[in-house]
Amino acid sequence: MSPRRHRRIADLLSLLLTLALSAYLLVPGLGLDLLKLEKRFGWSVPTPWSEPAKPVGNDLAQAIESLRVRGGKYESTHSYHRDVFGQAWADEDHNGCDTRNDILARDLKEVTYKNPARPCKVMSGTLAEPYTGQIMHFQRGPKTSPLVQIDHVVALGDAWRSGAETWDLARRQKFANDPLNLLATEGQANEDKGSMSADQWLPPDTNYHCAYVARQVAVKSKWNLSVTKPELNTFRKVLRGCPGQHLPQDLNQVHP
Repeated sequence: MSPRRHRRIADLLSLLLTLALSAYLLVPGLGLDLLKLEKRFGWSVPTPWSEPAKPVGNDLAQAIESLRVRGGKYESTHSYHRDVFGQAWADEDHNGCDTRNDILARDLKEVTYKNPARPCKVMSGTLAEPYTGQIMHFQRGPKTSPLVQIDHVVALGDAWRSGAETWDLARRQKFANDPLNLLATEGQANEDKGSMSADQWLPPDTNYHCAYVARQVAVKSKWNLSVTKPELNTFRKVLRGCPGQHLPQDLNQVHP
């Protein structure tokens, strides 16, 4: 065989090997996808022919990229306890009502009060529950009140390991009562979430993922709280499917 023919065969084999390797790496179900690297390390598997993601709002995109990324994945919260965030449901806005009643009044519809002349203590109302998508009726009482709880969107335990450990008590109490970080939710969903971050827990109702993650970004950005790499990857992954989603603004504690 002539040297020229030998080189042609070698070049052809090299080309075939390159094409086979490219297909292995890029075709869904093969290569990186087959090795489950996206789930194990938070890597994204490239699919060049997939439909391009539509951008989220500029304010939200900028907030995501400004978040501080810290080392570690799931740090312990062994030094955290609820008391380090001060009085539970303090009256931080000095309107004469505690934060739990403020948020119930804001998030519920058809609200009734113990004293209509001084609307503060919420007795009943209807909640379009965000985490499960169900409609709930709230009725104040020893057995019924816990069915609707006030969730810290960025959990206090998550905030603690994200930077709040270094704050003074006054700042932590303000954070724990920040309306931007509070939602009236189903009690069981709130308890299931616990202190988990977004890469560990998302609401059961997938239709609320965009709003939930956007709220987490808003809170962490506002309070300069850090994120882990898996958490940041979750933010980006969820929000790729949220065209036009904007950064939530501060939510006031509203009473009639």
